[in-house]
Amino acid sequence: GVLPPKERTQDEVEEEALEKQIVLEQSSVVKTYESMTLNELDENEDDFSEEDEAAIEMYRQKRLAEWKATQIKNCFGEVVEISGQDYIKEVNKAGEGIWVVLHLYKQGVPLCTLINQHLSELARKFPQTKFLKSISTTCIPNYPDRNLPTIFVYHEGEMKAQYIGPLVFGGMNLKVEELEWRLSESGAVKTDLEENPKKQIEDKLMSSIRSTLPTRKDSDSEEN
Repeated sequence: GVLPPKERTQDEVEEEALEKQIVLEQSSVVKTYESMTLNELDENEDDFSEEDEAAIEMYRQKRLAEWKATQIKNCFGEVVEISGQDYIKEVNKAGEGIWVVLHLYKQGVPLCTLINQHLSELARKFPQTKFLKSISTTCIPNYPDRNLPTIFVYHEGEMKAQYIGPLVFGGMNLKVEELEWRLSESGAVKTDLEENPKKQIEDKLMSSIRSTLPTRKDSDSEEN
């Protein structure tokens, strides 16, 4: 009493095959549009089905927003001199997601000159971070010279770190990599350094000191 399956007509077979092909083509388009540029999306607009249009439009807006954010974040690349009048605009109102590194300095202070050189190099390496410098008393009236150099780090107008005075920077031996590491600890830059360069120097120094110290065996033999 079991009826054999109904044989399908040639038209039904062809219709089913066509539907499968359409589904495959649509899924292929959906999978590939995410890898397209904005120009490619515009060029291939006629190939998309109506069902894909809403998703593609959302994706287009997302890509456009990412592009704009990248343009904004990569628009720095140098250390800019500011005055006290520029402070609120350049620091407090720097913009959403923007990190600001501000160096307070004075002409004639060697360590300040060295840090300005290092910051110029770091500004080129990290163009998404805003690097600023200002003569200390121009930015903050009566700012004491003993506190120079001073670096303030801000994110979205809020202070995240401060480095005040020559001892903090280790004097004229300060290397650009050490300053980069310090700024990365505050979050201002995303460094590719794997560990603190200063630690490597300290480790080598300690190793050198240990090698020159007499061992316990040597001390015992001298006593005997």
